[in-house]
Amino acid sequence: MFTGIIEGFGKVVDLEKDQENLHLNLESSLTKELKIDQSLAHNGVCLTVVETKADRYKVTAIQETMEKSNLGELKKGDLVNLERAMKMNNRLDGHIVQGHVDQVGFCTGVDFRGGSWFFDFEYGKYQKNITIEKGSICVNGVSLTVVNSGLNNFSVAIIPYTYEHTNFHMIQKGDSVNLEFDMIGKYISKLHEMHL
Repeated sequence: MFTGIIEGFGKVVDLEKDQENLHLNLESSLTKELKIDQSLAHNGVCLTVVETKADRYKVTAIQETMEKSNLGELKKGDLVNLERAMKMNNRLDGHIVQGHVDQVGFCTGVDFRGGSWFFDFEYGKYQKNITIEKGSICVNGVSLTVVNSGLNNFSVAIIPYTYEHTNFHMIQKGDSVNLEFDMIGKYISKLHEMHL
């Protein structure tokens, strides 16, 4: 379980394909605090630490994870948003994030105005996911508030701190992002579908 508050970056140093799996080797200042078998969110995707060595660690993404996220697009040198699992005795600063990405979305616009960046995103309607105004959304592992909600699209406003301390400063129009929709919204959507 996560909160969507990013703690730091991981830099991709190596990618190893192993049948249908992808092993990711990353370098991070958080490595010294990681343990094998620990859950760690990478751009919002919960992966298990399988190896640590000095300032590097390794995680493995299975085929299902690859199909529902954009991890397969990562290249050496890319920066990944990192968050360790939440402690139950801490404040919940973001919202409840499982680290189970629902689908990939695409940036359709970036606009700087009034001191903040506004990002527009679009996603496929095949999974019937929804957003609502002032609702929560997790984009690349970042807990955000929806400021504009449409049919299969939404916008978020990014303050300067979040822009600089997450990989939002690298997102451009056309880029893919990992989306995890609000858990309560997913339950309501499913219940509504069952009663139709």
